[in-house]
Amino acid sequence: MTITCVIRYEIDPFQRDGFKEVRRELGPYHSSMRRAPCRVFSSHEGTNYVAWGLIAFDSLAAYETYRARLKSDPEARENFAMAQTKRFILREERNFVEVVDGTFGLPSTLAAKS
Repeated sequence: MTITCVIRYEIDPFQRDGFKEVRRELGPYHSSMRRAPCRVFSSHEGTNYVAWGLIAFDSLAAYETYRARLKSDPEARENFAMAQTKRFILREERNFVEVVDGTFGLPSTLAAKS
């Protein structure tokens, strides 16, 4: 069973560009470490202080292994320290979700009716 870690970031709305840059720099690093992408979404319209990260794992144990590797990696530690110093991220919330069978990957019926 695959689980997805959904991270809700509360970011400094005056530092959105800095937040995006930090996440862009870590994206390829996360992918090479996990062999799967980490997707980050920033508000386009509406609330300007929220962003989300989505990253899938085979299990909670795989997530814990990944977190331990991040904490021991000098490049990742440097990136996180810079983000903390500049205070791009004011708060994080993590939730672990799974896909409900029969609800994912369905084609949109709205597009077909247009």
